[in-house]
Amino acid sequence: MKQISNEKLKLLVEQLEVVPKERLDAAYAVAEKNKRPLSDVLIESDLISDDHLGHIISKELGFEFVDLDKVAIDKEVLAIVPKVMAQKQKVIVFDRNEKEGIKVAMVNPGNLAIINLIEKKTGQPVQVYYTTPDNIISSLRHYQKGLQSEFTEIIQENVSQAKQGGAKAEDAPIIKIVDTIIEYAFENKSSDIHIEPAEEKTLIRFRIDGILHDIIDVPAAMHDQIITRIKIMSKLRTDEHRSAQDGKLRARVHKEKLDLRVSIIPIVEGEKVVLRLLSDHNRQMSLEDLGMSAPDLMKVKQEYNKPWGMIVATGPTGAGKSTTLYAIIKVLNKREVNISTIEDPVEYDMDNVNQIQVNAKTNLTFANGLRSILRQDPDIIMVGEIRDEETADIAVNASMTGHLVLTSLHTNDAPTALPRFLEMSLEPFLIASTVNLVMAQRLVRKNCDQCVASFQVTKDELKQKFSAPIIDKHFTDDKQSIRIYHGKGCPLCSNTGYRGRLAIFEVMPVTEPLRALIMRRANADEIRNQAMKEGMTTMIEDGINKVLAGVTTLEEVLRATRA
Repeated sequence: MKQISNEKLKLLVEQLEVVPKERLDAAYAVAEKNKRPLSDVLIESDLISDDHLGHIISKELGFEFVDLDKVAIDKEVLAIVPKVMAQKQKVIVFDRNEKEGIKVAMVNPGNLAIINLIEKKTGQPVQVYYTTPDNIISSLRHYQKGLQSEFTEIIQENVSQAKQGGAKAEDAPIIKIVDTIIEYAFENKSSDIHIEPAEEKTLIRFRIDGILHDIIDVPAAMHDQIITRIKIMSKLRTDEHRSAQDGKLRARVHKEKLDLRVSIIPIVEGEKVVLRLLSDHNRQMSLEDLGMSAPDLMKVKQEYNKPWGMIVATGPTGAGKSTTLYAIIKVLNKREVNISTIEDPVEYDMDNVNQIQVNAKTNLTFANGLRSILRQDPDIIMVGEIRDEETADIAVNASMTGHLVLTSLHTNDAPTALPRFLEMSLEPFLIASTVNLVMAQRLVRKNCDQCVASFQVTKDELKQKFSAPIIDKHFTDDKQSIRIYHGKGCPLCSNTGYRGRLAIFEVMPVTEPLRALIMRRANADEIRNQAMKEGMTTMIEDGINKVLAGVTTLEEVLRATRA
């Protein structure tokens, strides 16, 4: 049996210095005490990503690593190993061709009995790859029927009750429908689920990579029961239908904990629900994973390592500001520091971080919560969002008195954040002396790894989309055409050409020349010009760099920066 011991894995991780030694020792102690694989404890403790750990283990075992999330698996190939066996033996057949034979991903590549069984069944040689247990669990979804057929079966079981409105929220079919919606949304990497009532049907829509997709229609007769079921799960009032309600529920899909933020509003046709999926996986994101370039990352690291001052993330709702701030907190989260947050809502639970949820009913506002935090001897404070003058004033004063403050603000770009603080009646000298760095961001869809292809675009075509200075800066050679990339569309990306998202950034450290501009109340244009002279890469320029690197498309950059 070819597997890796906890002791050996600890040694490998220690040698690579990818996890702080004291936290690695603590994780090893937990694994040994509870007789669990160290790999599981490391991932659950958010110390290393599943993908990174997979590469480390596969190299030691002598097998190539495969990330099954990046492979389009044909159902006929998958069926070579039945689901029950795949689940029990942790094995997935993911490819088959005449030249290379059968490609198999396994958690235990030394399981010769399974390898021999597949060879005997197919009459072809087996090529073995290593993959992680989470990768296997995630891939089991390929065995499932489509959402439409799954729902059709569920609804047909209860069709007479549904037509008469007789189904109740606690009935098994209603529970199954809600659970299935959440499960399929998670498996399709959706960020939001929209449940929208209409006259004759209820439309289920998923937001995937920032774009809403119609998924399935449910009979209108079942709408109220589905909404009631969601209210029960999120502990909201089931007898309230005329007022907006907000809540939160927790689900478990496969082995992963999933928090869902619930928003219910009454519209003309009934109650509409939007569920925001908050997966633990997002907490594992680093600034590099989010798409921050090396020069920008260096600027951010320099500022978050300072003991005091303010770091501000800006952008519209849904631009990934909170995820970026969490990525910074993840780096700073050590036993010797006291970190407190005030958020609305608390999106991800973090170990060793004191998180406060804003609650208007008890007058726990951002301002009041921040005052309380300052009496708790904090080193680092995160203010989910600065919405008013009072919160801005307290946050600025906190950063002046020896605290590092992370916060977000709604502005379109980084330079505009500084005049925005002035509009909140803050004194220029306070802003100039406390704000260390502003970073603006937008999310763009990534090209699908499986079907990405290159094509040529001429400079004349580019000049129709971008200004001449940008063209001259980024396309400096004499060639009249440039090679860029896009996804052609495949089963893995549902024929969209895109899979996953990353951010384009605009990182602006507040330097002495910028402080001088703040002191004389300069406008955003003056601040932007000075920042660009000092080497700031604008969001559109960062986007073009990612286009040239083949990560995303021109259309995505234009959509994000000109929205």
